Amino acid sequence: MIYSMTGYGKSVLQLPTKKITIELKSLNSKNLDLNARMPSIYREKELAIRKQLADALVRGKIDFSIYVEVTGEDTSSQINKPVVKQYINQLKDVVDGDAIELLKMAVRFPDALNTVREEIDDNEWKAIQTEINNAVTKLTAYRLDEGNVLEKDFTERVSTIENILEKVIEMDPLRVEAVRERLLKGVEELKEKYDENRFEQELVYYIEKFDITEEKVRLKNHLNYFIETLKTKDSNGKKLGFISQEIGREINTIGSKSNYAPMQQLVVQMKDELEKIKEQLLNVL
Repeated sequence: MIYSMTGYGKSVLQLPTKKITIELKSLNSKNLDLNARMPSIYREKELAIRKQLADALVRGKIDFSIYVEVTGEDTSSQINKPVVKQYINQLKDVVDGDAIELLKMAVRFPDALNTVREEIDDNEWKAIQTEINNAVTKLTAYRLDEGNVLEKDFTERVSTIENILEKVIEMDPLRVEAVRERLLKGVEELKEKYDENRFEQELVYYIEKFDITEEKVRLKNHLNYFIETLKTKDSNGKKLGFISQEIGREINTIGSKSNYAPMQQLVVQMKDELEKIKEQLLNVL
């Protein structure tokens, strides 16, 4: 089971005087990169929110937002009536004007509004924490759905590599024979006498040098290990990335040792499938 790092979760809390919307967006990242946006009243809780999200989401580029929409009569700003009246009186001494126009000017001056600092109500904060958990749950479900799609894709591509590897195994005797014939032809073209026993010894040494038996076995084991890791309880994109590197190492070695064009073509096909796996692994949690 694997989780994608891509996800989205949203939860809405309706209070008597305001509506609070919580949004979570997640993209892939090597580590946890958390960006939090919220009204100043909740800033004192930011560290607690960050810890809550870090424990739940582990890794990824996370955008967390709290939006507040006032729906009741409560407001944190009030008109400072004495100050506004003084401004209006002073403006009357300067210019004759309509009372409404003077009021519009007065409320723009400093201290015309008193902003009362709000305090977070404990019950409100508990309700917000619950909604944050709800948003995290939705994002995690989204990640799991995306992970299931990725897991299916990985399984199909690993199966394709395994099928190509079987073709490589079937082709290997032909490759050895082709190498033998090519060397023998090269020696015969020299039109020189040669010790057949010595030639056979050198031929065996050459073929052993380019033997790919160990690489084929290791590649098969790495492919099996990749699938086993996919099916474990925990999602571990980094571990899968390490295994894919080992798979690539064996494929590259087979390619460098093959010395046979048809086999090298199969190696290119395996490399192509592996590159697609690596690209998708960047998005696995």
